[in-house]
Amino acid sequence: EYKMKQLNSAREFALNNKATPNELISYGINVNKDGQRRSIFDLLRYPDVTITVLSKVWPELGSIDPLVIEQLEIDASYAGYIERQDADIRAFRKDEALKLPSSLDYASVPSLSNEIVQKLNQSRPDTLGAASRISGVTPAALVSLLRYVRRLDKNDAA
Repeated sequence: EYKMKQLNSAREFALNNKATPNELISYGINVNKDGQRRSIFDLLRYPDVTITVLSKVWPELGSIDPLVIEQLEIDASYAGYIERQDADIRAFRKDEALKLPSSLDYASVPSLSNEIVQKLNQSRPDTLGAASRISGVTPAALVSLLRYVRRLDKNDAA
C-alpha cells in the first residue's frame, strides 16, 4: 500500500512536469525541436533517457525510492502498448454485436491459427461477441476477425 502511494505520487509528478525541446537539449537530452513540451513520463519512453539523465532537469527525482523509479520506467516503456490494447478493447466492446457473415471463410482471416479456424468453423458464431466466448479464441484472433469483417463490409459497400 505504501509503495502504491509512492508510485501514484511519482506518476503524477512524472506526468505533470514538462520541459520544452530547447530546455531538454540544453541538458543534453536529444528530442525533436517541434515545440512540444514533453513530460518526464513521455521522456522515459525514449531508449536513451533514464532517470539519472532526467534528474539533471528535475533534481526531485533523486529523492524517489529506486524501486518506485524502476516501476515508473517500466510503466512508461509499456504505456504505448497498453494504450493500443485499451483502444482494441474499446473497439471490440463497441463491435461485440457485429454480425458475422454466415458464409465467412475463417481460413481466409489473416493470422488465425488452424486451431482457432477449426473452432470457429465448428461453432459458426453469429456475432463477434459469441466468437469471443468460444474457448481458446484469443483477443488477438478477435481483433483480426473484427478487422477482416469490417474490411469485407467496406468492400461490399463500395
